[in-house]
Amino acid sequence: MNTASTHQSLRARAYENFRQQILQANVQPGQFVSQRELMQLLDMPLGAVRELIPRLEAEGLLRTVPQRGLQIAHVDLKLIHNAFQLRAMLEREAALHFVQSVSDADLASIEQAHLDIVQRAEQGPITDELLTEATSVDWGLHDLMIDTLGNDLISQTYRINSLRVRLIHLERSTLSAEVLLPAMQEHLNLIAALKSRAPQAVAEHVAFHIHSAHQRVLGQDRRVLSTPSRQDKLTATPA
Repeated sequence: MNTASTHQSLRARAYENFRQQILQANVQPGQFVSQRELMQLLDMPLGAVRELIPRLEAEGLLRTVPQRGLQIAHVDLKLIHNAFQLRAMLEREAALHFVQSVSDADLASIEQAHLDIVQRAEQGPITDELLTEATSVDWGLHDLMIDTLGNDLISQTYRINSLRVRLIHLERSTLSAEVLLPAMQEHLNLIAALKSRAPQAVAEHVAFHIHSAHQRVLGQDRRVLSTPSRQDKLTATPA
């Protein structure tokens, strides 16, 4: 491998390592770190970290604070509203394309993954391991819809915004035991609309799901899941 390729590989790996630190909740919104600490956290050489910093600053994931060091993005109301507005716009477009292109077999597989999570949650207990798996299933559907557009620019923009949303969730709200089943139900309602090949219903369910996530982050979603029958839950529609 030539020097230029090695250099590019180091920068890409440094960025991916930073992304994983957010996804694994190893860094917190507003946290201060030095370049040396970031080096150790990412397991990358100082040169790669220094080159990474301008990119993270441009993406709004990090900022340099004079005499204090590097600060992971601080979550405020403006960031929350902007991130969820962008998410709603991108995912609506992606969902309208996805409903026309996704295969029945893929939808069946996606639905089964959600039903498996629901079944395990209902049987209890809801463990950290289950919450981690549920988060993967949750974000997996959103990522798939975006990537099915086949537009690298949109996928990149969405991935960056997803990191902002994940930072928001770290500070404001996570996929907790209380919201696991409501969130999975919102996805199942969306999947049902996808299976029916109903674009308008798909758009409405995407909008409702993102709005619900936004409200949960703001602390305005006070729903407590009752214990209706499985059939009631699987046929429920958004209010």
